Amino acid sequence: MTDTEHGAPRTAAAFYEVYGAEPHGIWAAPGRVNLIGEHTDYNDGFVMPLALPHTTLAAASPRTDGVLRLHSGGAEGGIVELRTDELRPAAGGGWAAYPAGVVWAMREAGLPVGGADLHYDSTVPTGAGLSSSAALEVATALALNDLYALGLAPRELARLAQRAENAFVGVPVGIMDQTAAACCTEGHALFLDTRDLSQRQVPFDLAGEGLRLLVVDTRVRHELGDGAYAERRAGCERGARALGVRALRDVSLVQLPESLDRLSGEPVVQGLVRHIVTENHRVEEVVACLDAGRTRAIGPLLTAGHASLRDDFKISCAELDLAVDAANAAGAVGARMTGGGFGGSAIVLVEEADAQTVRKAVMEAFAAAGHPAPRIFTAVPSAGARRVR
Repeated sequence: MTDTEHGAPRTAAAFYEVYGAEPHGIWAAPGRVNLIGEHTDYNDGFVMPLALPHTTLAAASPRTDGVLRLHSGGAEGGIVELRTDELRPAAGGGWAAYPAGVVWAMREAGLPVGGADLHYDSTVPTGAGLSSSAALEVATALALNDLYALGLAPRELARLAQRAENAFVGVPVGIMDQTAAACCTEGHALFLDTRDLSQRQVPFDLAGEGLRLLVVDTRVRHELGDGAYAERRAGCERGARALGVRALRDVSLVQLPESLDRLSGEPVVQGLVRHIVTENHRVEEVVACLDAGRTRAIGPLLTAGHASLRDDFKISCAELDLAVDAANAAGAVGARMTGGGFGGSAIVLVEEADAQTVRKAVMEAFAAAGHPAPRIFTAVPSAGARRVR
C-alpha cells in the first residue's frame, strides 16, 4: 500500500470533521518532476515528465443546491464557500481559486456539474516547482468527473484543468503539468507531444539499473503568477511571429543558426528561441537513449539543459546553480533545474552507490554558501490520478 492509500483514511476523517458526513469518495493526483523539456509545452514542443509519489488527496461529495465548499488541511481560514453560478475569473483568489476554476471550466464547457463539498490534504511541496497546483486541479477534476458521471478521459480532464489555471486563475501555463498529473503511469516517464497531445509511456526503471533520481528542493519559493513566466512566454511567441512559424516547435535544429541571425536585433528573444529549439532536440535524444537502454547517457543532456535554462532562458537562481554544480562535482551522472524556474527544485541523476555522497556534497555546499538546507528526496516514477476510496 502506498503512502497515498495510507493517507486516505485520515483525509476521510478530516472530511467528516469539517462537514459532518462521510465523503462519497477520495481521489488522488500526483505532483511531478520534469525529466527534460522545460518551457517547451507552450511552444507546441516535447516534454517528458514523471509523476511523484507525493499526491493531493481530495475527499468529495456532491451537493444539489449549487454551493461549492472548499477546505484544505494545509491552509488557514476554514471553509471557502462559493456558488457555482456566480464563479467568475478573478486574480488573487488564493489556493481555492484552483479548484473553483475547475468547476468554472467544466460548467463553461457545458458539463452538468453542480455543487460539492471538498476537503484536500497534500504531500506535494508547494512553490517547489513540483506542480502542486496541477495536482490540486486534477484531483478536483477527477472527483467531479466521477461524482457527476461525466465520462471524461484523463487527457480531457487535463485540458479542463489547464483552462482553469489559464483563464480563471490567470497563469498562462502549458498543458504539461496537468497531463502529467492525469496520465502518468508507475515506472514510466511520459513522452508527450504538446501539439497533438499524443503520448507514450517510456519505461524508466532506475532502481533496476542501479540509478537514482534525486530531487533537491532549494526551498526558494517561486510564483508563476509574478509575471516573469508570462514574459518568457510572450517572448517565445514574439520569436515565432518574427520567424513566420506557428510555434517555435516548427524551427528545427538545422534551421537554428539562420533563425538566430534573423533575430539579431533582439538578443533576449534569441536566447529564448535557442533554448526552445535545443531543448526539443534534447527531449528526443533522451527518449532515444531510454529506448536503447542507455539510461546513463541522458546525464550530459540533463546538464546541458540546465546550462540552457540558466544562460539562454535566464530562469535559474544561485541556489539551483549551486545544487547542480555541487552534485556534478561530486560525481552525479547529470543534473538540472526542473519546473518553471526562479527557484524550486533541481533533479540529480546518480549512481545508487553515489547517492549519499552526492547528497552530502549538496548539503555541505548550501551550508558553506549560507543558504538554508535543501530538502532532498528520491523521485520514484509513480501513478497518475486515480480514485483511492
